[in-house]
Amino acid sequence: MIHFDFEYVKPSSAEEALQLFEQFTANGKKVMYYGGGTEFISRARMNEIMTDVVIDLKAIPACNVLEENTEELVIGATKTLTDLVETNFFPLLSSVIRLIATRTERNKITIGGNLMSNLPYKEGILPFLLADSKLAIATKKGIKKEKITTVFEEDKIRLKEEEFIVQILTDKKVVNQAFFNEKKTKQSKVNYPILTLAALQMEENIKVAFSGLYEFPFHSKEIDKQVNDHKTSFDKRVEKVIKLLPASIIDDMHASSKYRQFVLKSSLVKMLENMEAVSS
Repeated sequence: MIHFDFEYVKPSSAEEALQLFEQFTANGKKVMYYGGGTEFISRARMNEIMTDVVIDLKAIPACNVLEENTEELVIGATKTLTDLVETNFFPLLSSVIRLIATRTERNKITIGGNLMSNLPYKEGILPFLLADSKLAIATKKGIKKEKITTVFEEDKIRLKEEEFIVQILTDKKVVNQAFFNEKKTKQSKVNYPILTLAALQMEENIKVAFSGLYEFPFHSKEIDKQVNDHKTSFDKRVEKVIKLLPASIIDDMHASSKYRQFVLKSSLVKMLENMEAVSS
């Protein structure tokens, strides 16, 4: 049960959503955007958050688009994880998100909600980081497009408080490239990751991104460089990757730092074996 009252509004355009946000905040009210609502509901029930107004984005047509045009795959931010798995326009994305939560929860979790989640994992962002996808963002000056790698800083996507993601745009030439994905959890498949590793073939090189090692997902060009050092054995490449990790691997209730490193090494070797077999 949610122990506070709030006003619920459902605008039919990005412009209306922004106007409502400005109107309510000008009156001193705390406002939150809402997609699938899974995280909002669970956090509100645990008294982790409180708000005066919820702006539901699901009635905005642009947020519900899921289509391919001549150049791009266009994914509306309020499309659910289940929508994306079932259409399978982007196989790596489908592979990653089909392992997030339960089927019932994936029916409600939106891709925009996953990208903007307060949880540290945000596994849905990994394919988009690898594909150099762009975000269409609703701003006071209209819709702007930014590379996801530009707005993703440190641990999350950085937007102004009134802004929100409308769509994710990915080059069609990228979405059907060879890929690898592996998720390791403590026990059941439906759990937070000890490690999620995603890799995508981009022309002659492999790009790789990770979740579960830190309080944030990440991709590193320096790590990509070592992964693609074909003059070096798989084991040596993996050791070089370990040395390039941005910080000490976390140690928590799900797994120790040492075990996560063991899993990472194993998954990297498996990824290299699979990806290089495909490209050879």
